[in-house]
Amino acid sequence: MVIDLQYQFLIYNFYPRINRQNRMSGTKLTEAQKQELRDELKRCPTGTFEAAITFRETTDAEQVPIIVMGVIERFLEPEARPRLRDGSQDVNLMDELGIDSLTMLEIVMLLEKTLQISFDNEELRNLRTIGDVNSFMAAKIKGEAHSQNARKFPIEEIAAIMPHQEPFLFLETASIAPGEATGTYIIKGTESFLQGHFKDRPVFPASIMIEALGQLAVFYLLAAEDEKLNQDVDCNSIYFASCDGVRCHRICKPGDILTLQVKPRNIRHPLALFQGSITVDGEKTSVAEEIKLAFDYEQNAIPEIIQDSNKGNGKAQVVTNTNGKATIGGRLSNREKV
Repeated sequence: MVIDLQYQFLIYNFYPRINRQNRMSGTKLTEAQKQELRDELKRCPTGTFEAAITFRETTDAEQVPIIVMGVIERFLEPEARPRLRDGSQDVNLMDELGIDSLTMLEIVMLLEKTLQISFDNEELRNLRTIGDVNSFMAAKIKGEAHSQNARKFPIEEIAAIMPHQEPFLFLETASIAPGEATGTYIIKGTESFLQGHFKDRPVFPASIMIEALGQLAVFYLLAAEDEKLNQDVDCNSIYFASCDGVRCHRICKPGDILTLQVKPRNIRHPLALFQGSITVDGEKTSVAEEIKLAFDYEQNAIPEIIQDSNKGNGKAQVVTNTNGKATIGGRLSNREKV
């Protein structure tokens, strides 16, 4: 996965592996050390210096968010500061606060001096929001393991990754965490297929809900860092193979926000099996016990789905065919992309 440069700078030696002695007992600062710290933080908002003194002397983890927010605010443009101060944990450091690469590096350097920390680069790759920063810092300062954050993708990134595009892209947000992907889609009521489904009573088709789950599974194959995917998946090689155990529990109408989730059950090239579900306001809407996709890695031949017509067992077999065409029972067949 490619990481934005801004986040590489933020991540570069940012979140700490606290010195064990300081974490356990703290260190009483001399007046000279306090003055040096005051000089370093003199352009930070009120309370940052006091929090830094308390943390350095007591290692009180509750001071860390104050310090981090204070240091970040010190480098923000005045018009961006109210957005930071509103307390939202979803504020994006780059997109909403306008922090560029050089500014990120300055933030890192000042936090390094203030907190007296060393940094671990690899585990910080997905820190993108204020909430990510705070939760990670709190865990590190306490010496606790930090659960891996879900990586969040806005619609622009989703569209850049997916082979599907509007008006047939049914993901507006997506997140990937270890072993699952989640996404959302808002039913707008302007979708063309709702004009006749049904007359004067638009209902979102169940088939399109399963399509949305399939698209989220495709997104997982393309964007997840799953150890079972040992190469980059070719976005033009992913095809629908089968879907089993589909149940629908309620109708969905314009204005509903579909919350989608898929979890990989098994991935073994060239097949990937997922289970998926959709909820609206926490209420179960649709379930697919198994979504099966065929896929191939980049620079390989496209996988083909062949029906074993001789045995009549209805099971799909995936083979490699260099001509890029699928055969079912010996005849050419069009494969439908999910």
